[in-house]
Amino acid sequence: QVQLVESGGGLVQAGDSVRLSCTASGRALSSYALGWFRQAPGKEREFVAGISWDRASTYYADSVKGRFTISRDNAKNTVYLQMNSLNPEDTAAYSCTADRWGDGRTWSRHAYWGQGTQVTVSS
Repeated sequence: QVQLVESGGGLVQAGDSVRLSCTASGRALSSYALGWFRQAPGKEREFVAGISWDRASTYYADSVKGRFTISRDNAKNTVYLQMNSLNPEDTAAYSCTADRWGDGRTWSRHAYWGQGTQVTVSS
C-alpha cells in the first residue's frame, strides 16, 4: 500500500510562485508514473501534470504549460509541482497520484491518490 501526502499549498497572490510536494510512504515509487491533478469547487477533477517513471517524459495540461513544472526525486520518494505566474483560475485542491501502470499521461484504476492540498490565488 502507498500513502501519499501533499504539502506546500496556501493562500497566494496572482503572479506568485508556489512549490507543491508529495511524499510517499509504504513503497518506493521509482517504477511509478507520478502526477498532479486539481479540482476547483463545482468542477470535475482535471489533469495538471505527469511524469513517467524514468523521467523521460513529462506532460502538462494546456492551461499550465509554460508555467508549471513537474519533477521527481526518487531518493526522497517525492514528486514536486513548481507553479509560477499563478492566477485565480489556478485556485483548486491539488492532489498527487502514483500509478504503477500509468505512463504520466494516462492513469489506471490502480493509481494511488493523496488527500490534496489547497491552493488559493487571490487577484
